Amino acid sequence: MSDKRNLFNKVWDNHTVGTLPSGQTQLFIGLHLIHEVTSPQAFEMLRDRKLSVLHPERTVATVDHIVPTDNQARPFIDLLAEDMMVAIEKNCREFGVTLLNIDDKRQGIVHVVGPEQGLTQPGMTIACGDSHTSTHGAFGSIAFGIGTSQVAHVLATQTMAMGRPKVRRIEVNGQLGRGVFAKDVALHIIRCLGVQGGVGFAYEFAGDVFDCMTMEERMTVCNMSIEGGARCGYVNPDQTTVDYIKGRPFAPQGEAFEKAAQWWLSLASPKDAEYDDIVKYNAADIEPTVTWGINPGQAVGVSEKLPVVSAAPAGEQAGIKEALEFMAFQEGQPIAGQKIDVAFIGSCTNSRISDLREAAAVVKGHKVAAGVRALVVPGSQLVRDQAMSEGLDKIFEAAGFEWREAGCSMCLAMNPDKLKGRELCASSSNRNFKGRQGSPTGRTLLMSPAMVAAAAIKGAVTDVRTVS
Repeated sequence: MSDKRNLFNKVWDNHTVGTLPSGQTQLFIGLHLIHEVTSPQAFEMLRDRKLSVLHPERTVATVDHIVPTDNQARPFIDLLAEDMMVAIEKNCREFGVTLLNIDDKRQGIVHVVGPEQGLTQPGMTIACGDSHTSTHGAFGSIAFGIGTSQVAHVLATQTMAMGRPKVRRIEVNGQLGRGVFAKDVALHIIRCLGVQGGVGFAYEFAGDVFDCMTMEERMTVCNMSIEGGARCGYVNPDQTTVDYIKGRPFAPQGEAFEKAAQWWLSLASPKDAEYDDIVKYNAADIEPTVTWGINPGQAVGVSEKLPVVSAAPAGEQAGIKEALEFMAFQEGQPIAGQKIDVAFIGSCTNSRISDLREAAAVVKGHKVAAGVRALVVPGSQLVRDQAMSEGLDKIFEAAGFEWREAGCSMCLAMNPDKLKGRELCASSSNRNFKGRQGSPTGRTLLMSPAMVAAAAIKGAVTDVRTVS
């Protein structure tokens, strides 16, 4: 009898320690990633209970959220940020955990460095005290964002308790048009299914479009799956996955790698795999996409107009009205032409080398529009070095962008990179919630790095396909 389990259920079953009285599964966690914001309290919980880290070799720490991307001299000017740095340094030293600190060339955003170092591998369970841990699902792992108390639990037991989600297969078939990127695919799916559409589900991304994507593109879509309400998102491992991992520092080497690769490929969902739900989209229907509201599902294609409140379903009208008022937009207005104040290229969604190349290709030969503040923040020190070796930093700087050190930066603004007042930001990040970028009244438009680059040089939301 054939095994019709999809990848999610295979990996879940492989890591099941037992079933708890609550009905939840106790899952073994293969890789635990931590950072400086959600780990201090977790380590204190261990100290209070006189516990150690059960498997320090399965835990890796980096610093990213509060790290300044301009002046990184210690002590940091922000005393709270400095306290967090001191705490993670002390905790990693005392509990025997590997730390990728800012003086370590491997440092960067946690969801960039995990794959980059070969820590992230197919068939794993991965946890991190950060919402966008779903990024790692691009490798055919199942990866969960967890809260601080769960961070402590994983540190102490290398397990966590969870209810098993259902699995929805999302197919995107056909070929993406010019100027349409992974970010547009992610925003299109969230727009169609809604920000609550994935509640109770894991998303399996499949079809022609995902088969053809690079690993970095797959990471972008999996990163955003959490914004659609899903517990995680993943792509089945294939030769693209294997080729990406080969030779990375923490990957198996030699004969061990060949054996691992064979097993990784065997985990992919079979053709007759069973799912709780299947939805399909046509790649030709996706155009460069821009959010206009206060959640990632409030988005339109760049050629479209904002919704008219009275024309929307009754249950959506209040949310649309609230978003239009906060954003100071008019119902029915085109999104193209909307003036911006800030352009931000970075975040765990879109700060990898391919993202920077796409943006630089748009920027080259142009200047940032008058009155626009523009910055590029690489996702890791290795990405930064690679970009500089290709001269991308010079292209950005010649155009008037600020070129920064690695970190989370203006994605969540737990550092000096913040919006001021009512500034409107074209951002390659993942959330456009009220106050997300540091100002309670600041406003965010999510889009691809190429679209952010186009907006920066035009001073307004612009269809990247019209920029030459």
